[in-house]
Order: sequence, then C-alpha cells, then structure tokens
Amino acid sequence: MMSQTTLAGPAEDLNDDDVSAIDELGNVYQRLRDELGRVIVGQRDVIEQLAICLFARGHGLLMGVPGLAKTLLVSKLAETMSLKFSRIQFTPDLMPMDITGTDILQDGAGGRREFQFVHGPVFANIILADEINRAPPKTQAAMLEAMQERRVTAIGKPFVLDAPFLVLATQNPVEQEGTYPLPEAQLDRFMFLIELDYPSEEEEIEIARTTTGDELPELDHLLHAPEIIAYQNLVRRVPVPDHIYKYAARLARKTRPHGGTAPDWLKPLVSWGAGPRAVQNLILGARARAALSGSYMVRLEDIQHVSAPVLTHRLITSFAAQAEGLSAKDIVRRLVEESGDEA
Repeated sequence: MMSQTTLAGPAEDLNDDDVSAIDELGNVYQRLRDELGRVIVGQRDVIEQLAICLFARGHGLLMGVPGLAKTLLVSKLAETMSLKFSRIQFTPDLMPMDITGTDILQDGAGGRREFQFVHGPVFANIILADEINRAPPKTQAAMLEAMQERRVTAIGKPFVLDAPFLVLATQNPVEQEGTYPLPEAQLDRFMFLIELDYPSEEEEIEIARTTTGDELPELDHLLHAPEIIAYQNLVRRVPVPDHIYKYAARLARKTRPHGGTAPDWLKPLVSWGAGPRAVQNLILGARARAALSGSYMVRLEDIQHVSAPVLTHRLITSFAAQAEGLSAKDIVRRLVEESGDEA
C-alpha cells in the first residue's frame, strides 16, 4: 500500500499571514536550538533533523552507540514543545499489548464488573522507541501501525492517537546478538535516518563538566500542541518549484539499479534503491528545512541537505560495495554531487 502522505500540487505564493508565520517559526527554531543547547552539547545537525521530522510529520530512526544522550535529547525536545513524552524500552519479551494497552476487569457501579481499556505508552505525543530492533516482529508491527496510521488496534478496537505524533526509534549498531533487524519495508516508514557520532574532545570535556554537577536545568516551554499542528500545516504550504519536484524524483530514481536510470558506477554497488516514499520525504523534508531557515520557497540546497538522511537507509548495498568499503551514505553523497547541476 502506498504511503498516505500526499504532496501538494503546483506551487502557489504564500499569503501575508503565512509569510509572518514562517518568520515566527524561524525564531522559534532558533530559540529551540538555544534551549536544547543548555543541556545538549553539540549535536546541532541532529537537533535540526529532529525539528524537521517534527514539523514535517515524519518519524526518525536514531543510530548511534550508547552514551550519546539520545534519550535526554528526545525528552528535552518534548519538554520544550510542551508535549507528552513516553519512552518504551524494547526487549525480546515485549508484546504488542505492552505498547498499545489492553482491557482489564474493573469493579463498576452497582457491583458489576466490566472491562476498561488501559492506554499503553504509545498514547503520547513523542515516543522514544529505544532499541526497537530488540523486539520481535509482531511488536515492531504494532509500533509501525501507530506510525503509519496514527492509530492503534487493541482488542479488535481502533484508537486514534493524539496529534502531533512523533516516533523516534533507536538502534544500537554494536549489539547484534538477540536482535531482530528491521526489514527494509519497515525502515521505509522512517522519514530520516539520524546518525549520531562521537563528540569532539572539546565537546566531551564540556559534557563531563555539565553533567557531573548540579541537576540539569528545566527548559522553557516554547510551543504547545495546537501551535505545532498549525506549523505542520504551514510547512506543507511552502511552495515547491516544478524543477525541484523533478530533481527529487530523478535523484531517487538514480538509486534504482534495475530501472535504467541509475549511473553505470552505481549498478554493481546497490541491490535495491529508494521507492516513491523517498521522493515524498525529500519534498517534505526540504519544505520543513526551508521554513525553519526562514525561506519562503524550497531551494535546491534544501533537497540536497536532506538527501542523506532520507535516502541512506533506503539503499541496500551489494557485496561489491561492502568489499570496497563503501556505505550507502557514500553512494548518496556521490549521487548528489553529480546531480548538482541538473536541477
């Protein structure tokens, strides 16, 4: 089934209210970076990608070794956005009802006993699905239904999740024993692959200085749910020129080794390329980045900026690429460099 995400039609000019709202969103984003900077050292690119996912109504897959403040970052993002935060630790014995909730028998009026649905941790605005690849496929499927449909099915009944709804899942790249790697079809549901790397020496010293003293400060609340939803709607109205649509589509199609659109050097390196959902996410990510940077129209640099987090986890590299030490990110980087003059 195709993604329910839809793209806007031909680009239209923004009205005066939208222009003012984009200016306000740019100011809010700067304040968000400053607030998170009070407790998070470095990680400026990661903060930007999280903000893009939030305002584009996407989900993110966080990849990084333990100890890089992934949980702290996500919880503080929820704090500054005044959103309900929930952390789910995925384990091999986690069942779908542990996420969605279940019916329990309660004593009702008049001594009668009746079933009452108890909401699970998925009923929040920002979900940290910690080590999602440690849970069995049935539990992952329950989480992915919530991501895709913005609702869950429990005891045969559908329950709609409150907006905004953002899932940020983590995978631990160093622990592979006892894990259930996410299939490519499930990875495709994530808008971004957000990679966290080790901090620099100066940043690591600052981390030790700020986290081994007094308790971390409470951050200011910058937005509330209705304002976030309004900005999410605004992002989808940011105009996209026709040549940007064509560039995004051609860039994604070049990752497909069997479609006749890939360059010759890529064909032996990639087994499977990005699908149509990648084009949708390139446009949505570029729209969100343009709005966050105070731009009133999507530019080529916006598409290029989000191409790595959108495309990297959607490419399956071949043995030849692994033998040459080439990652999917390296392939995407070369594609973008070669495609820069085609827009």
